[in-house]
Amino acid sequence: MALGPRLDLRQSQSLVITPQLQQAIKLLALSNLEIETFIGEALEANPLLEAGEQAREDASDAEPTGSLGENATSDESMALGQGESDAPLDIDPDALDRDRDTGDSTQSAGAGAGEWGAASASVSGEDWPDIESQGAGGQTLAEHLGEQVGAMAYSPGEAFIARHIIGLLDEAGYLPVDLRAIAAELGAQIGEVEDALELVQSLDPTGVGARSLGECLALQAREANRYDPCMARLIDNLELVARGDLSRLKRMCGVDEEDFADMLTELRGYDPKPGLAFSRDAASAVVPDILLSEGRKGGWDLSLNEDTLPRLVVNRSYYLELSAGSPGKEAQSWLKEKLADANWLIKALDQRQKTILKTAAEIVKRQEGFFRHGVSELKPLTLREVAEAIDMHESTVSRVTSNKYLHCDRGTFELKYFFTSGVGSSDGEGASSEAIKARIKALVDAEDAKKVLSDQKLVDLLKDEGFDLARRTVAKYREAIGIGSSAQRRRQKKLQNY
Repeated sequence: MALGPRLDLRQSQSLVITPQLQQAIKLLALSNLEIETFIGEALEANPLLEAGEQAREDASDAEPTGSLGENATSDESMALGQGESDAPLDIDPDALDRDRDTGDSTQSAGAGAGEWGAASASVSGEDWPDIESQGAGGQTLAEHLGEQVGAMAYSPGEAFIARHIIGLLDEAGYLPVDLRAIAAELGAQIGEVEDALELVQSLDPTGVGARSLGECLALQAREANRYDPCMARLIDNLELVARGDLSRLKRMCGVDEEDFADMLTELRGYDPKPGLAFSRDAASAVVPDILLSEGRKGGWDLSLNEDTLPRLVVNRSYYLELSAGSPGKEAQSWLKEKLADANWLIKALDQRQKTILKTAAEIVKRQEGFFRHGVSELKPLTLREVAEAIDMHESTVSRVTSNKYLHCDRGTFELKYFFTSGVGSSDGEGASSEAIKARIKALVDAEDAKKVLSDQKLVDLLKDEGFDLARRTVAKYREAIGIGSSAQRRRQKKLQNY
């Protein structure tokens, strides 16, 4: 068969995600505080955007929260922003008609852009947190230890090695690196590294620089002047403490029951992870993105956290001023591009707001028993069920519920918390795994120290309450919430009685 060139005309379809649509998808996964940072960057990049003035609208003019009453639908629970448009978000602003005159562009700025956050609290420029407050945080462990090294070191060389060791400590304050490796890296003698480590271990908080749990507790025992031979044997055999082998430990320490009980009390008072006191993650509080409160007529009032949602508007007067003073075609093209970007961003943020509220409203509807009666009423729920109910894709619901927290009278919960697997029950509705875990914990907390419940006994008790579970399932849930086996709990309760 002869080969030769030819021309073919083919028609095909492909899904192209524009940069604007990619950004809209990214915005869904961000929390309110991350959105605040994103908006700050957008304000710097686009001169037509500005933070709106702080002004709460009267209840008669605007309704900032959604009301989930008995007859309320998901659409009725959304707090709608102003300037809503039906135009899709996947339209590239670069494809807009560049030949529109200044009057048309000005009109689109007023009708298409509007304001974002009109249904939520707005913030003036002076209410934005300053740089100092944003960067302020608790002192880190390395900073705290570094301030002490200068006054404690005998030489600049020892201070240098000590600071290097401090930089290698993990979050809990432990040194995970071998001393010989540190000596080889710095070209120092092993004795010099040991002296520097001894310096680090003498700093506050006591216990930092340890290479094991036993060494950490021993440092704290020495600081408290309690590190005698008996305490040393106790710390050297921590695995027996964990197993609850008290009689063997008491024989090894060579003390009576009263002294042994005092030693255990002293040991429990030590901090196994002294570095965590300086952890920024531990000190930072979770800021809820969604607020839920009980309505006046028995329903629910749902709203976004107004304190973390700034108001974003297009400065139309500034646009007119720039447009009048920029006669060049290139300048006009750039200005129209910034206007289109600003309009799109406001619309994308407004749609994000409504999507979050719509998803949260469905979650509250499905898990109403939890909000009224507690974790025992938490029902099995999947992302697919919520996605089908609100007519969205499952991946969209997954992004909406990521890094989002809901605050209610029972506390602050991540939205992912309400999606749990289920187990069978006698009523046919099923129960969530979290509800089963809570019930297991309640049964274990109420058990008699002389009659510790076995896994099979827990199975029988749960079956009497209508939950049909296998013994291995109960064991899995018990381990997941940090509850030991019946033998371990029996030893622990015996240990607590000393």
